[in-house]
Amino acid sequence: MGQNKSITIPTELLPNDGRFGSGPSLVREEAVQALADIALKYLGTSHRQSTVREMVKRLQKGLMELFHLPEGWEILLGNGGATLFWDAATFGLIESQSQHLVFGEFSSKFAQATMSAPHLSTPEIIKSEYGSAPVLEPSNVDLYALTQNETSTGVALQLKRPKEVRANQAIVAVDATSAAGGMLWDPKEVDCYYFSPQKSFASDGGLWIAACSPAAIDRIEKIAASDRWVPAGLDLKIALDNSRKNQTYNTPSLSTIFLAVHQIEWINGQGGLEWSTGRSKESSTYLYNWAEKHQYVHPFVSNIDLQSPVVVTLDIDERIPADDLVSACKENGILDIGGYRKLGRNQIRVATFPAIEPSDIRALTKSIDYLLELLL
Repeated sequence: MGQNKSITIPTELLPNDGRFGSGPSLVREEAVQALADIALKYLGTSHRQSTVREMVKRLQKGLMELFHLPEGWEILLGNGGATLFWDAATFGLIESQSQHLVFGEFSSKFAQATMSAPHLSTPEIIKSEYGSAPVLEPSNVDLYALTQNETSTGVALQLKRPKEVRANQAIVAVDATSAAGGMLWDPKEVDCYYFSPQKSFASDGGLWIAACSPAAIDRIEKIAASDRWVPAGLDLKIALDNSRKNQTYNTPSLSTIFLAVHQIEWINGQGGLEWSTGRSKESSTYLYNWAEKHQYVHPFVSNIDLQSPVVVTLDIDERIPADDLVSACKENGILDIGGYRKLGRNQIRVATFPAIEPSDIRALTKSIDYLLELLL
């Protein structure tokens, strides 16, 4: 708002809950209350005690059910988020060389980590312009690094393992941080599906979780048996051994684990992954349809096959500074819809994770319509 004038959105247009962040996401009030109810008996407990190990077991069991994982798959946990897992993977998943599809800020980070690792060969990096997606190229690498949903751009990929990948026994690792719980995937196409739980799983940070196939487990154990030096905090074999005991190597954030469990069990109770992905799809489809018909708003990702169902990026007419729109929204309790700044576009970014009510997405569009007319 160039004039620094406050705008009040009529109450009847506002969403009931104005949290639409694509970073740390909306945490449901029911989950916060449930944590408060057990806090005195749960928080402050050693991660090796049965109270915490039972919670970790519930998380692992819930994810096995949610993802329909076949026999032989295991759920690993470790301290830190996906950023820490990228470093761990350079030590414990890649034997020699990896291939990376890069189409945004976050998909580039794993590639950068492997580029810097002195014990690995230079990775193959396939890039595309922001708002589009590259295509995996069969190669002699031993790991293919994919990103199911690029949080910075709102581009989503369909996970598919080429026949050539099966032939050379390379494994497929997928960063699913903003996708897991909000997008479908087929375990036959993936070997390591890893994520942080602060998106669709409506939790806090400080934890990485990885669903690993037998092939991924074999790779972890093969590298661990070699003479490669691995820092203990990034050792996937240590994470594997501890996860089999329903614990982590060091004390994790107990609130993060509990909130993730609460969300996973809520989703499973509502109908599982089919339900949660349908809910996200309902919200994102409404946003895309609204933007397609709008005079001042347009989807950033033009290819509908690549449009994310969990993170919607929308370009705003250049006559209306997106920062002014975001500021006006914030004044009215609509939070965290700013675009990813490194893209350098006049846009907003709206999460449509399962915890966000579709009715609030509809209210958001009404609120934005109201502001756009005043800001123009």
